[in-house]
Amino acid sequence: MQSLVIVAHGSHLNPDSSAPTYDHADTIRATGAFDEVKTGFWKEEPHFREVLRTVEGDDVYVVPLFISEGYFTEQVIPRELRLDGWDVAEWDSDGLSADQATLVAEDIDRAVHYCGPVGTHRAMTDVIVRRAESVTGDPNVGDDFGLAVVGHGTERNENSAKAIEYHADRIRDRDRFDEVRALYMDEDPEVDDLPEFFESDDVVLVPLFIADGYHTQEDIPEDVGLCEDHRQGYDVPTEVDGTRIWYAGAVGTEPLMADVILERAADAGADLGTALDDVRETTRVATGD
Repeated sequence: MQSLVIVAHGSHLNPDSSAPTYDHADTIRATGAFDEVKTGFWKEEPHFREVLRTVEGDDVYVVPLFISEGYFTEQVIPRELRLDGWDVAEWDSDGLSADQATLVAEDIDRAVHYCGPVGTHRAMTDVIVRRAESVTGDPNVGDDFGLAVVGHGTERNENSAKAIEYHADRIRDRDRFDEVRALYMDEDPEVDDLPEFFESDDVVLVPLFIADGYHTQEDIPEDVGLCEDHRQGYDVPTEVDGTRIWYAGAVGTEPLMADVILERAADAGADLGTALDDVRETTRVATGD
């Protein structure tokens, strides 16, 4: 019996924060690849500390729904799951290459396959591109378009920017979009100045965040100039300084994100059968492609 546990941040203040986690869990549950699919949160119930006690499977795969390697994936989650003997060196990661570590969860005395975060997985590149397709309604979007991959960024954690740069580089190498730039909220180059970094008349802006919340619904739209007050709303696209900006919202809300979660579990040894193909097909239908 194999079980999947998706762990995410959650929020006491924003009820929509956990919505993508539940949506992706439902999508994966429908494939039948796992005997059970559970969710756990830092700021909601069930808490990280309790979620493994609800799991019945002999093979347990834990996938963090986080963008970057760092404080939560390296310290908080392993501690709260009580993974005996955890050391970040288990991943032997350069900030992008965390894969999986198999450790015993002390309070349930069972082995757990602890996976790297979804945000650094190679499959996330496809989710970013799909997000651009979804917001423009064009499955072939790319020619005459620029793409801005936007992250939080912080000088306190160099890994925060690595995932954004990684996916921007991979998309750039595909030569699909005329221009691809990595921009940030809290470090240079800043998303506030987006039109200055592009020559394209049309630019898709995809925020590398798991859920829509304060940053994606308020900060970015106002900072970029899509609106003066987010409460007044804005059009998609909105023209800012001669550039039409197609704002896609948080990448984590894209249905194809379920594929990345499955890829992480598969890399850790989960038997998925046809689940990956099923998810790719059903999520494409869900977005109207």
